[in-house]
Order: sequence, then C-alpha cells, then structure tokens
Amino acid sequence: MARTRYSNEQKMRVVREALETGNTAAVARRHGIHTNAVYNWVKQYRESGEKAFLPRKRSQDLSNQHALERENAKLKTLLGEKELEIAILRDLVKKTNRP
Repeated sequence: MARTRYSNEQKMRVVREALETGNTAAVARRHGIHTNAVYNWVKQYRESGEKAFLPRKRSQDLSNQHALERENAKLKTLLGEKELEIAILRDLVKKTNRP
C-alpha cells in the first residue's frame, strides 16, 4: 500500500470537521484516511493549534537564518562601537572648544 501525503490544508479541514462532529472515526472513513492518522492530527492540533500544520523550515533555511543572526549580532556590535566613538569625540570637541 502506497503512503499518501496530505497537504496541511487537507489536514486542517479534516481536523476541523472531526472536532465539529465529535466523531473522528466517521470523519476518517468519509475521507478514506486511516483513523489513527486523524487521531494524531487532532492531538497535534490540540497541543500546538494551527501552528502544528504550518510548513516546517528546512535545514538550509535554518542555516541561512543562523548566518543572518550572526551577521546581525556583528553589525550591532560595530554600531555600538561607532556610537561610543562618536560620543567620545563629541566630549572631546566640547572640552577643546571651551573659552
């Protein structure tokens, strides 16, 4: 028997129907889906809400995100250093321009 992949939208429709009717087994039979799969989807929905059926980030996306976070942290450090330099130079200008 071939394994069937259901889209996140299909899963949400089945879960909503199962929760509305209160009869998960009947909903599973109506859609031709194994009962345990529907029970698992309902359990995931109860634990995480609709977030359970959102597409997951791929590892490549995560590595790109980590690289961007590192670059962002480095840029924040550089910005802080530049702000400090500017503050020091302003203080120096104030001290040297006094009559």
